[in-house]
Amino acid sequence: MSKGILLVNLGSPDSTDVQDVRTYLREFLMDPKVLDSPWLVRKFVVECFILPKRPVNSAEAYQKIWTDEGSPLIIYSKKLQQKIQNKVDAPVGLAMRYKNPSIAAGLQELYDKGVREILVIPLYPQYTMSTTETVVDKVMAVQKKKFKDVDIKFLKAFYNHPDYIKVLGDSIREKLPLQFDKLLFSYHGIPERHDKKAIAFGKRNNIKVETYRNQCLETSRLVAEYLGLSEDQYHTSFQSRLGKDPWIQPYTDQTIEDFPSQGIKNLAICTPAFVADCLETLEEISMEGKALFSKAGGENFTYIPCLNDRNDWIEVLVKWINGWLNQ
Repeated sequence: MSKGILLVNLGSPDSTDVQDVRTYLREFLMDPKVLDSPWLVRKFVVECFILPKRPVNSAEAYQKIWTDEGSPLIIYSKKLQQKIQNKVDAPVGLAMRYKNPSIAAGLQELYDKGVREILVIPLYPQYTMSTTETVVDKVMAVQKKKFKDVDIKFLKAFYNHPDYIKVLGDSIREKLPLQFDKLLFSYHGIPERHDKKAIAFGKRNNIKVETYRNQCLETSRLVAEYLGLSEDQYHTSFQSRLGKDPWIQPYTDQTIEDFPSQGIKNLAICTPAFVADCLETLEEISMEGKALFSKAGGENFTYIPCLNDRNDWIEVLVKWINGWLNQ
């Protein structure tokens, strides 16, 4: 049976046009794994409170990072796909959980090439319902509807995998200033209830479930250990909260604003919840985070890029893929 690979990342609007951004946000926010309220409540909140204004602000944010080639996340994901394809003896497809190229299109492309056994790689180091789990749900829904003769496997979360820790640590070491007061690991946030649901799921099924927050803390600890950092040289926080419900803490924006008053004037920051630079890293952290830090009295702010299409990251993915292909 012919094997193939499908890389899946979050996604991006088709353009910075407000209507395209609105369409993207509607698909994203109506996902029950992202906003986990009942459908009618979710629809009311999204259509009446979020979509009337947020797309305008989001479109302006996307315009700050958009390139002549398009969305950075899509660009880096395509480069990742091509570099992996050049190194493995199997078709490598690319899909986005939201918008284009869609998961259905990605699976169809592989199917048309004769692939009947697929390894899906959700490009999220840490597992949570609003990232990896929604990819799994969508892939399996499409498979059940259109590709019943295709066998699908998923790469599990790799937040603590030694290969990932090494390549992430090396990428940070290359950009870390010789003089810094703190290295901040900023992860995408989730509502506290998502972690509570994960714990409840584990208890119901008598299995150990690691919360997203603990996965992130473990990534930070392992990378700091790899870099030889002491506990007072690094910190972990969470960004991008939405709505009034409590999200996991500490919050990145508040942390950045508080640092200068604590004597932290030279800050380096990385974003290990993302493997490709995107709106949340380039605009929210590299631009807005820097402005917050400077306004609060900070002096030097260093943003450390995501892994993107680094050659050593490619080699890690190729190693994992070849391990599956050779089974």
